[in-house]
Amino acid sequence: MRKHSLLLIICTFQILASCTKVPVDPSLNDIVSANPKLQVVLDKYKGDSLRYKAAVFLIENLPFHYSYEGEALNDYLKLFELHGKGTMYPDKVLDSIKCACGPFHMDKLEIKNDIYIDPAYLIENIEWAFKVWHEQPWEKNVSFDNFCEFILPYRVGNERLEPWRERIYNKYNPLLDSIRRLPEAEDPKFVSQLLMDTLHKAPVYFTELFSFGPHYGPKVVDWRSGSCVNFTDLQLYVFRALGLPCSEEIMLMRGNGNVSHYWNAVFDKDGNSYRCSILDPTSELNSPDNYWDPKGKVYRRMFSVNREMLWTMGKKAEERHPSFRYPCFRDVTAIYAGSKNRTLTIAPENFYNPLKKDEPVYLCSASFMDWAPIGWCLYDKRLGAVFKDVEGQVIFRLGTYENGRMYPQTDPFLLDRESGEVQFCPSGGKEVEVTLLHKYELYFEPFVQRMMDDVFEGSNDPHFNRKDTLFIIKEFPERLWNVVRVNSAHSYRYVRYYGPKDSHCNISEVAFYASSADSVPLKGKIIGTPGGVEDFHEYTNLFDGDAYTSFDYSQHTGGWSGLDLGTPRRIEKIIFTPRNRDNFIRTDDEYELFYCQNGEWTSAGRVRPNSDSLLYKVPEGALLYLKDYTRGKEERIFEYKDGKQRFW
Repeated sequence: MRKHSLLLIICTFQILASCTKVPVDPSLNDIVSANPKLQVVLDKYKGDSLRYKAAVFLIENLPFHYSYEGEALNDYLKLFELHGKGTMYPDKVLDSIKCACGPFHMDKLEIKNDIYIDPAYLIENIEWAFKVWHEQPWEKNVSFDNFCEFILPYRVGNERLEPWRERIYNKYNPLLDSIRRLPEAEDPKFVSQLLMDTLHKAPVYFTELFSFGPHYGPKVVDWRSGSCVNFTDLQLYVFRALGLPCSEEIMLMRGNGNVSHYWNAVFDKDGNSYRCSILDPTSELNSPDNYWDPKGKVYRRMFSVNREMLWTMGKKAEERHPSFRYPCFRDVTAIYAGSKNRTLTIAPENFYNPLKKDEPVYLCSASFMDWAPIGWCLYDKRLGAVFKDVEGQVIFRLGTYENGRMYPQTDPFLLDRESGEVQFCPSGGKEVEVTLLHKYELYFEPFVQRMMDDVFEGSNDPHFNRKDTLFIIKEFPERLWNVVRVNSAHSYRYVRYYGPKDSHCNISEVAFYASSADSVPLKGKIIGTPGGVEDFHEYTNLFDGDAYTSFDYSQHTGGWSGLDLGTPRRIEKIIFTPRNRDNFIRTDDEYELFYCQNGEWTSAGRVRPNSDSLLYKVPEGALLYLKDYTRGKEERIFEYKDGKQRFW
């Protein structure tokens, strides 16, 4: 019966859509016809106009939300529960659960549309949402529209539905007792800051390794493990359980990464929003326009579908790209871009082919070697494509969606953040030689950044009370094997690497040489500060010959590792490797470099290097992409400029 009812809605939708030039969505009557039990909710609130409006708001948007269900989901949740104990690294957690439960497959899960939600669950949610809204002193400064979008929703994503409001309310509401009677408590921003200060104190167990499944639900409040989307969920559950409006902000594709990115926003008494995240270094609520990350486009997750967008695009659902098929979000790029907010215009002569008037054109950002839509506009034959509210410092490309796939319509181009100028990436020109040292932006290697002001020291005192500085790292190491020439006339029995403040002494390999011409390093007894975060991150790893094991000292500061050489020796050369995520060039891995030419990726050759660098010849200024076929997933578009790789 349920399948038949859903089929009726789909058929009704198709009939209505075929009779008009713009898409439509199921009406309240269509939805209640599919699940007559929902009438119980509407009947209950007929005498309460505000609750009735809230019930209608939820029911009208049920078709655009769903859960994942199935036994395999229980195994997936175990990943976050075990990682949330803080006793195992995420890769070990993944191996452990795989061993016990087997690999996780999304196709083993069933999708359950919210049209068939239990009316009792919906009623309980409405009652709790109104309770917490009405009992809090900031109620009068939260509009009904914001209440519906940011407090009332019973879910935060596609998690399995379960009761959560009462439990989380009882846990966190007492924290507000001390400020509830203060006049400042009428401003939701004031209360939000207090709550953020509290949430920020507890430990977090961050990993992106489990981001292959759905949202895992309100247990995130207890386990505090996962990626940025999970910690965004955590804040949503807590704030909404207390009647504080809180939203999820999204980059459909991070401006300088290959994946989406999420954080939260909270509101003040005037409705202004402030950026925040449990994962931020501090708990401070920030103005949205001071967010440094390249963004391109930013959206705010809403519970209601963006009906205005659906009607404006003028396409049937199946003719729109899936990201914009039923968009439950609003464009908030303008408040994040601030003075750098741009209107991007790409003239018709920059398109590969003429397009029809009012054809949807997608603004795309790079995702690995593909291009993912993050915005759209309707094509104008005179002006071309005009996108409102775009922030630059991102490589874009325009495309159209037909027959289930994206078709590029322009060459890639850079929108300059400061000037707003558009610079198309050259697709031809004279050949130049490029030297490649890594396949992903080193900015995302925090260990490399921690090495600034690291020092190599020599001494004849085993406690290093008297020591000489052999070398200080003053630039970010950019390659796997970094060679240092030492200018010292003295000999030392004890040599070491000492990590600077807050570095956790993160380093992978060190080798000391008596002569700059030597290829065999000095040997000795390994000495240092025991206390790695786990057994396999001890100080002895610096001398095991493996560039992918490392020292991760359990204390922020004070860690070191070195050698007792037995007798004093001259040191003329040091070679070291930063702690890393395996994005440097690996000897004997199989690589292929691609450059963008005439809109297509063209191979510059497939090689296996015998050192930590790759040499290629490519067209000058071309957009590049380096693929490692042997291992790893982190790869990103870049250009070669002034002798260095610049990733976008």
